Amino acid sequence: MERVNVVGAGLAGSEAAWTLVRLGIPVRLYEMRPLRMTPAHSTGGFAEIVCSNSLGGEGPANAKGLLQAEMRLLGSLVMEAAEEARVPAGGALAVDREAFSHLITERLGQHPLVEVVREEVAEVPEGLTVLATGPLTSEPLAEALRRRFGDHFLAYYDAASPIVLYESIDLSKCFRAGRYGQSADYLNCPLTEEEYRRFYQALLQAEKHLGHDWEKLEFFEACVPVEELARRGYQTLLFGPMKPVGLKDPRTGREPFAVVQLRQEDKAGRMWSLVGFQTGLKWPEQKRLIQMIPGLEGAEIVRYGVMHRNTYLNAPRLLWETLEFRAQEGLFAAGVLAGVEGYLESAATGFLAGLNAARRALGLSPVAPPEESMLGGLVRYLATANPEGFQPMYANWGLVPPLEGRMGKKEKREAMYRRGLGAFAAWLSALRPPLPGARELAEAQGG
Repeated sequence: MERVNVVGAGLAGSEAAWTLVRLGIPVRLYEMRPLRMTPAHSTGGFAEIVCSNSLGGEGPANAKGLLQAEMRLLGSLVMEAAEEARVPAGGALAVDREAFSHLITERLGQHPLVEVVREEVAEVPEGLTVLATGPLTSEPLAEALRRRFGDHFLAYYDAASPIVLYESIDLSKCFRAGRYGQSADYLNCPLTEEEYRRFYQALLQAEKHLGHDWEKLEFFEACVPVEELARRGYQTLLFGPMKPVGLKDPRTGREPFAVVQLRQEDKAGRMWSLVGFQTGLKWPEQKRLIQMIPGLEGAEIVRYGVMHRNTYLNAPRLLWETLEFRAQEGLFAAGVLAGVEGYLESAATGFLAGLNAARRALGLSPVAPPEESMLGGLVRYLATANPEGFQPMYANWGLVPPLEGRMGKKEKREAMYRRGLGAFAAWLSALRPPLPGARELAEAQGG
């Protein structure tokens, strides 16, 4: 059987390749790293995480929790690796990024049906293909897509948070706690009103990598750089990454005026990232500002925040809900390129693109999950959203049909979770050919 091309070995491409080989379809997996690096990546490993190490909140009242549950049912490689590389993060699923990437690289790189090709792809390959080149699609391939489909690209700028060494944190000035009584997996650095005022003023005056061009950039609202948030007003940070609500300092019994949270990055707990502090500031400025935060005066920064350009398709103009291009049968897109935001969402669309590429290889028509499921709601949004001003979308309860009746918010969301997971399980059980192992898991769920 002819190999299916998967271009890009990020989370989306890795999940697409895994889905194809589970169905017995040989894969040619292209990855340009480490021969050609991007501004954000630092290794040649598959599924390298460069922004937050969190795959989102867990539980039946959480939209990402439903998507996680759906991916567990289908036998996701990304979820399997996430469980093995998990680190404490309160109510969220967070991973040791190096262990996570290593597990996925090893599983795919050693699979007999996977041929790994380390080269940059400048043209859309012939034959069945999944494009999963991520937010940093190389310019030659982007130009090839423009020539083929027209100028239906949009772009936004994204930023990653700095990471500090745990042993350099002054723990006497911090306290461990989770918001609203969740498990104490976060380190919290409290600020007084005066400390916050000085930090805010310094942030406004800090030098940015892009200088005056920064004012013209368009940011995706789920990942706005901290300096841009500060520019929007004095209190913006207090309702965003520095909000103290739900966090009582055990030494005072009160909520601080502001707080900076740190989240564990690796299993050993040696590295911690500043939660919500994505930034594009120059590195000396990042160091100066971080060391203004109580408890971080002597912080050793092991990775600075970076800002980079993200490229994605205008999905409503170009893609069906099956993630196949409207204008070219057998060509699929997944991940950020397809118009989703988030690592979990990228992996989930990688599964669907891989599934449908496999179905095309087997002479079957592409399919999409039911609209009650989170993945089904997400891909239907991509295919049907208003193409004017389209921006990437992440898992949220607005993507699935609402429930009727009088219920509290938590009760309603848990009911939507059960409905969505049941619908997804039934869909998985009915797939022919079945995904190995997924049917049994789905039937155990009650599908």
